[in-house]
Amino acid sequence: MFKKYLLTGLLIWVPIVVTVWVLSLVVGTMDQTLTLLPEDWQPDNLIGFHIPGLGVILSVVVVLLTGVLTANIMGRQLLKLGHSLVTHIPVVRSIYSSVKQVSDTLLSGSGQAFHKAVLLEYPRQGIWTVAFLTGAPGGDAAKHLQGDYVSVYVPTTPNPTSGFFLMLPRAQVIELDMSVDDALKYIISMGVVAPATADLAQNDS
Repeated sequence: MFKKYLLTGLLIWVPIVVTVWVLSLVVGTMDQTLTLLPEDWQPDNLIGFHIPGLGVILSVVVVLLTGVLTANIMGRQLLKLGHSLVTHIPVVRSIYSSVKQVSDTLLSGSGQAFHKAVLLEYPRQGIWTVAFLTGAPGGDAAKHLQGDYVSVYVPTTPNPTSGFFLMLPRAQVIELDMSVDDALKYIISMGVVAPATADLAQNDS
């Protein structure tokens, strides 16, 4: 009985504690952006005490203003000028270009990254895992692949931000009738939170 109550309590408190910890970590990190302001303008010095979350507001405002300014012709020209300057710096150019390509793919509304959950045999035959289509092989790698190949990202559990990039025949990939969000929940929960099938969803409705 003691073990049962202990597990029940853990099931309630663990998600709450982890959520609060993640939020406090994010807020604390974003609050560090306030240090970029001149010392006399920093809220801690203006009002005499620290207010958690002001860095989040500042970050959101800066991002929104950047989006608004770059939406017009003059803003786009300034953006191109800044991009041109950065790409002429030897070491910075490589880092910036790589990060920009990834962010453009992941954040662009027209991008194809993580738009489809798939099922494939990995790491060996007879063992299956959930992965995500990221596109098709490109560059010199595509020249050495005969047939219809796809690029796939296989995330690790419970941290999907790390994983493996694979190129394999399309015939070896099974597209799932599962949203990307449901697939991520399935992976992060280590298979505990299983997505409902289409038939079950229709019966529930």
